Amino acid sequence: MSEHTSTGPAVPVAAPETEMIPTSQPAATPAAQAPAQPAAVPAQPAPHVAGPVTTTDGQLSVHPADAAYLPSTAGTPQSARDADKPYVTIVLPCFNEAAHVLQEIDRITVAMNSSEFTYELLCIDDASTDDTLEVLHQAARDYANIRVMPFRRNGGSGTARRIGTQQAHGEIVVWTDADMTYENERIPELVRILRDDPSYDQVVGARTTEEGTHKWARVPAKWLIRKIAEKLSNQTIPDLNSGLRAFRREVSLPYLRLLPPGFSCVTTITLAFLSNQHDIKYVPTSYAKRAGVSKFHFVRDAYRYILQVLRMVMYFDPLKVLMPPALWLVVIGVVKALVDMVRHPFYFPASTVLLIVSGIMIGSLALLSDLVVRSRTGV
Repeated sequence: MSEHTSTGPAVPVAAPETEMIPTSQPAATPAAQAPAQPAAVPAQPAPHVAGPVTTTDGQLSVHPADAAYLPSTAGTPQSARDADKPYVTIVLPCFNEAAHVLQEIDRITVAMNSSEFTYELLCIDDASTDDTLEVLHQAARDYANIRVMPFRRNGGSGTARRIGTQQAHGEIVVWTDADMTYENERIPELVRILRDDPSYDQVVGARTTEEGTHKWARVPAKWLIRKIAEKLSNQTIPDLNSGLRAFRREVSLPYLRLLPPGFSCVTTITLAFLSNQHDIKYVPTSYAKRAGVSKFHFVRDAYRYILQVLRMVMYFDPLKVLMPPALWLVVIGVVKALVDMVRHPFYFPASTVLLIVSGIMIGSLALLSDLVVRSRTGV
C-alpha cells in the first residue's frame, strides 16, 4: 500500500485410475499392491508479501501482511460478495476527518443516488485519533450504501486504498479523498466512461490547478517528477498523482501488492497501468483547497514520489533507467581516452579507466535486470 487469511472449500481430487490385471496372471500380493509411501514433506510457509491472496476455489481473501489492520470479521466471503453485488465501490480513506467527512459523504451519495449505478461507499477509518470513526458509524446508520471498515492501526492512505480495493464488491473501483478537494460529484461521469468504452481501464481526474500546502514548492517539484515519469514511461501524463480516479477492479488486482503505504500509491497505480499497456483517460477537473490539516510532508513525500517513480520503471523496464547513464559513462570515458592518447600517448589515467569500467558494469547490470524482468511469469 493486519489480516486473517481465509481459505476456500476443499477441492475434490479425482481418484487415480487403476490398471486391469489380466486373468491369466496371478493376483498381486497385498505387499506388492501397497507401494511404500514417501515421507511427508512439511508445508512451506507462504511468503510475507502484501496484496490479495487467491484461495483454492478462486476466492479473494486478505493477505496476512494486511490482516493486522483489520478486525477479525473484515474478510468478505465470495458468496457474500456475489449475493448483492454493486457495480461501483468508492474507497474513501479517512484519517482525522471528523469535522467534514459527513459533508463529503453527503456529496458523494447525492451524486451516486441520482445516477444509474448501484454502488457502495467503503469508508476506511485509518485508526483516527479524533471522532472520525463515530461519525462514520452514524453515517452508516443514516445512509443505506455505506460500509465502514475500521483499521486497528494506522497504515497510510496507500494501505487503505490497497485493502479497500481488495475488499471491494464492485466491478469498478473509485479512489478519492475525504478532504473536500476533489469534484466527487463527478464520480458518475468517470464511471460512465469505463462502462461505455471498454478500451479504457482507468479514468483519472486531471487537476488543472494546485491548491495544496507548500504551493510554491509543490508546483515545480510535481512538474519535475511528472516529466521524469513521462520520459521513463514514454507516455503523456497530465496528472501523475491525482487522488480522484476510477478503474476496473479485476485489472488492478495484480498490481495491488506494488502499492506503497503512503501518498505515492496513486503514482504507482498510474505507472503500473501505463507500463502494462492499459489505456488511461484523463478528464480535466478542478481542485479546491483542502478542509482540515494536510498530512502531506513536502520533503519526505516528494523524496518518496521520486523513488517510487524510479522503482516502478525499474520494475517494469530497467533498461530505461540504467542504460542511459551506462552509455554516457562509456562515451565520456572513450572521448577522454582519445584526448589522453593525444596528450600522453598510451597513458590512460585512472579516472578514464574508471569511467569506462563503470559504464560497462552499469550496462551489464541493466541487461541482467532486463533479463530478470523478461523471464518473470507474474506481474
